[in-house]
Amino acid sequence: MNAKQTDLTREKLLNAAFAEIHRHGFQAASIANILQDTGLTKGALYHHFPTKQDLGLAVIDEIIRTQLEGLIFRRVAESEEPVATLLKVIAEMGACRDPEVIRLGCPLNNLMQEMSPLDENFKARLNSVLATWGRIVEDALRSGQQSGVLRADVDCRAAALFIVSAWEGCIGIAKSLQSPEGFGLCMTQLHGYVRGLLAKPAA
Repeated sequence: MNAKQTDLTREKLLNAAFAEIHRHGFQAASIANILQDTGLTKGALYHHFPTKQDLGLAVIDEIIRTQLEGLIFRRVAESEEPVATLLKVIAEMGACRDPEVIRLGCPLNNLMQEMSPLDENFKARLNSVLATWGRIVEDALRSGQQSGVLRADVDCRAAALFIVSAWEGCIGIAKSLQSPEGFGLCMTQLHGYVRGLLAKPAA
């Protein structure tokens, strides 16, 4: 097997593992289902991921983090107007009516609830993603404060922690209620909170 085939095999396993874990949780995730979905052998799986834990940690690092980087992290961090971009991303997420998001919830939050109390390696990897998210939001707020977009009295660290916590909470509540409308209402309130931090709130 050449390097390209090896990379494709690994990617196929990761994507199938992510889907299985998102549907059922890590502990209930079935290696047999992952292999069935990919058409690969146990040998191929264990060549890339010697243990189920290795597979789960790779899903966090290479799938969940990468998804968040594309949806949120890079967009906000690389923006010349990070607070405006943060508001835009929150609004876009609030308008999302993807039934899969509502039905299954946030994969990061799901794993935090399930695995952080049970496994220190999972806890560390999940907290690393959460810390990155918080730092990017905090940096965006500080940038806005320095440019006069954000009120000078805002505690950027505390506000960033609240924004990330509320964001995840919105998805968790929507999953529990199975309510796209509830998710939209919750995210609209979060959007309003961030707008309220502006020195001159947008119309």
